[in-house]
Amino acid sequence: MVGHSMPVRDIFSKFLDNGGVDIVRDIVERGMQALIELEAESKVGAAKYERSPDRTTRRNGSRERELDTRVGTIQLQVPKFRNGSFFPSVLQARRRSEQALMSVIQEAYVHGVSTRKVDDIVQAMGLDGVSKSEVSRICKSLERDVNDFRDRPLDNNYVYVWLDATYIKVREGGRIINKALLLATGLNSEGEREVIGFKMGAAETYEGWLEFLRSLVARGMDSPLLVISDAHEGLKKAIQATFAGSAWQRCKVHFMRNVLSQVGKTQQPVVSAALKQIFMQTDLTAAEATVKLMADRLDSQLPKVATKLRDECCEALNYLAFPSEHCRQISSTNGLERLNRELKRRADVVGIFPNDDAVLRLLGSILIEQNDEWAVSRNLISQESIKKALALRPEVEPAKEEQPAPRRALRKAS
Repeated sequence: MVGHSMPVRDIFSKFLDNGGVDIVRDIVERGMQALIELEAESKVGAAKYERSPDRTTRRNGSRERELDTRVGTIQLQVPKFRNGSFFPSVLQARRRSEQALMSVIQEAYVHGVSTRKVDDIVQAMGLDGVSKSEVSRICKSLERDVNDFRDRPLDNNYVYVWLDATYIKVREGGRIINKALLLATGLNSEGEREVIGFKMGAAETYEGWLEFLRSLVARGMDSPLLVISDAHEGLKKAIQATFAGSAWQRCKVHFMRNVLSQVGKTQQPVVSAALKQIFMQTDLTAAEATVKLMADRLDSQLPKVATKLRDECCEALNYLAFPSEHCRQISSTNGLERLNRELKRRADVVGIFPNDDAVLRLLGSILIEQNDEWAVSRNLISQESIKKALALRPEVEPAKEEQPAPRRALRKAS
């Protein structure tokens, strides 16, 4: 008899005792064990305890091995040999099962399923459950892919770059604090969107943004034509310090909200109408004239708003210096904020992250996924249209090498 066996009547007795739940599992377990024993005999050159001149080695006990199947997890005994190693070919499926299980756990993790619920998913697949610590261990394998993506060389020239941050709850030093995820996306010279980079920081400080932007330059990024962001002072200073020659567009949506926050609800319709008049202009000269007109009208009633329009509105109108078909995309950070909302939605499933690495594993995986989707989707702006913007880039003439003055031939004294 090959392997351990159980009389048929005992199997059916067990079937009746358990309502038929275990009979298929027992049959599969016995069949798999028989296949393992047959393969082991072939490798040894003799059956168990058999004397044979063809024997190449001897058995040295066995090790337990679990196999996850559609009927549940079965227990198998894998023979060990004194010389050489042995891994049954029938258990190669086990390796694939482990890979599939890892894939499911990673997929669930990336798509916002908490570690507490992943165990239920695994059990629903007919496999043994996994602990929270096991889920976390498996998900750390995502870290390598995320780090490779974050550190990849930036060999594309970016025409437009959007910068923003979102806040994530992280446990640190026994406290729960809000930490900033700094994020940069861009539109390259082919008209394709990309996730350029991301980094965790304690807050949106000048130093934090400066370090992040310099890391992009270190990876090969050149100064873009236009950088779009909100008016955070630290971010503005970091942009000026890092991207020489780049124009800056203050997000017009943030600017409008900021202006409206200066007045009460009863006055907001008047201010909102003035802002609408300004931002409906399609020409920079006309927009600047409308700013002056609206500010003059609001001087007596709302002097603070009038001053703000005169002093700051120009920062939110820089998009008008670029091709008109680009204006909707480059006048605000709305596209990046939609991505940030999705990151927050996924992060809220976890709630509180144990550390920065856990944030980067999850949100970094989502950003890789988003980058892949952008790579195969329709360009945000056509390549032909991008050429119009690139034509605005001032050409820097290469420095001319100084030619040494020609030597004068010495005249022979006559």
